[in-house]
Amino acid sequence: MATDPLSLVFQALADPTRRAILTRLTNGDATVAELAAPFDMSQPAISRHLKVLESAGLISRTRRATARLSHLEAEPLREVTTWLARYQRFWDESHERLDELLAALQAKDDRSTGEDNG
Repeated sequence: MATDPLSLVFQALADPTRRAILTRLTNGDATVAELAAPFDMSQPAISRHLKVLESAGLISRTRRATARLSHLEAEPLREVTTWLARYQRFWDESHERLDELLAALQAKDDRSTGEDNG
């Protein structure tokens, strides 16, 4: 099992239930029961998902009276975004090269078509 922070975040994000939980937490803190409501799974199953999210640093959990609230911690997502941004630059550069090639091919085609019509 991975222990570096980025790998832990990616492992946590790999599950659609955990991604949905994070999306719900963008609206504010929630109890296990509130987080479990939209899913067809038990509260203990949701609690296991919360433990994975907490281990990855994506949520923190606190007690308020008898309720245990989960809170979104977005900083690890910034680290993921920074890591992914390198690949965005790669794809942007690749698309620019393809655009240049396409423009050159179209210009060549336009010149050859223009010569045939002349």
